[in-house]
Amino acid sequence: METRQRLMRLVKLAHGLVEKPDLEKHRQSQDQIGELMGRVKDLNFRGMELDGIHCEWVSLNRAHVHKQVIMHCHGGGYSTGSSLYARTLTAKLAASTAMEVLSFDYRLAPEHPYPAALEDALKVWDYLMRQGYGARDVILTGDSAGGNLALALTLKLKEQGRFLPRGLVLMSPWTDLTSSGESFVEKKDLDPVLDATYMERVIHDYAKGEKLQDPYISPLFGDFTGFPPTYVQVGENEILLSDSTRLVDRMKDANVTVKLDVFPGMWHVFQMAPFKTAYEAMDKNVEFIIDELMHF
Repeated sequence: METRQRLMRLVKLAHGLVEKPDLEKHRQSQDQIGELMGRVKDLNFRGMELDGIHCEWVSLNRAHVHKQVIMHCHGGGYSTGSSLYARTLTAKLAASTAMEVLSFDYRLAPEHPYPAALEDALKVWDYLMRQGYGARDVILTGDSAGGNLALALTLKLKEQGRFLPRGLVLMSPWTDLTSSGESFVEKKDLDPVLDATYMERVIHDYAKGEKLQDPYISPLFGDFTGFPPTYVQVGENEILLSDSTRLVDRMKDANVTVKLDVFPGMWHVFQMAPFKTAYEAMDKNVEFIIDELMHF
């Protein structure tokens, strides 16, 4: 029990849920957590700059897959997070799939509200295309706000008439900034990480003055016709549980191949933590990715 409580304190720190937030301190704390929890043997972390966007390649320092790539969008409510913080997930993905993973530091709110993050994600996507990857060589992954960003990017590519990624892997995706899901109320006393006060703050910082039903802000309200196969994971005790279940329902209505796993007793982006259920969930992510890459 004591170990679980320590873990939950760390998770709360990672998500920046305190009464008087100091964004810079939280961003630094997340980087420290990412550096600590992202330490995996035999991995290389290579930084690069792309038109003012810091990016990080994560790969095995031995033989690994070069033909396909994972593009990862980090979480943090669009106000915190970084490629360093993302190592809690990108290190596991790179080690388990033997693929290279590219994460990136999109501009953060409130300094850079919508649509800055989406603009940066599109630049990173375009960079991968210029490097010789085809859209079907890319698996797009994202956690929390990063799941939102992965969906928004795919919607934008679709709007532009471009080829879409091979598949999407979404961990506790934040899909509805209107906070209209039933779990927002039903899970408010169970969620150990997120609460209404935090959500209101990050929504205000990211999308003040915007129409929250805009699909590029709340992808839940987008048109998923023609979307690639998608795998969604969510914790049973999240206030954002409905963000995943309703997303999956809408994707099914659009005839998208989609799978949802709800993990009993789990919280928001539990996959970043170092314990058995988190590793099992990441194994399922890897299975989905490898499965998709084997289908031509």
